Amino acid sequence: MRIPVDQTVTIQQDNPIVKMIQPYKLSLDATMNEVIGYAPVAMRSHAPESLLSNYAADIYRESASDYLKKPVDIAIVNLGGLRTSIPAGNVTIRKMYELMPFENELMIIGVKGSNLIPLFHRMAAVGGEGIAGMRFDISNKKAENIEVGGKPFDPERIYLIATNNYLSEGNDNMPELRLQESLVKTGIKVRDMLTSYIRNATAAGKMVESKIEGRITKK
Repeated sequence: MRIPVDQTVTIQQDNPIVKMIQPYKLSLDATMNEVIGYAPVAMRSHAPESLLSNYAADIYRESASDYLKKPVDIAIVNLGGLRTSIPAGNVTIRKMYELMPFENELMIIGVKGSNLIPLFHRMAAVGGEGIAGMRFDISNKKAENIEVGGKPFDPERIYLIATNNYLSEGNDNMPELRLQESLVKTGIKVRDMLTSYIRNATAAGKMVESKIEGRITKK
């Protein structure tokens, strides 16, 4: 006999399997529902620039700089990697798992400026991605007036970039990130990085918030 596993299935509370897993479920729910921060306004990711992508990219860059104990120039986060929004109100561990359901890790790569130019043009063509430490204008689907750290972009310089292992392998149409002069595998899960950052910020009296800064503007 076939039993459909869909919304028509009713789970009996006296089912021995339900009774067996109930303590584990309660323990997991307690962990996942733990509040780690507070967001005064909702944040979501969208092009060309958004509160959520700026927030995530800033955490990437700051965490990478802390790891290396020296400044990291740029952070690049794909909008598609931010899988949900953060609503206004309490921020929980569960939300971190929804935002970052993958087991991606923080990577720090060195890439020559000239190799990054095609990437920035491609980012401009799709309307933008999450960035920190830099800015550019979009004109005719091209990146113009590129700046890093408030200075004109230098094609001859090796820039340190904080990103994740998925992008560092050239995925999500970012093949230029494979052209690495250096590579540091931190072993830090991105989800854990975000969770730790929010915990520490909350302990310091800060909320989960960001602002639009003109990192990517359309001309």
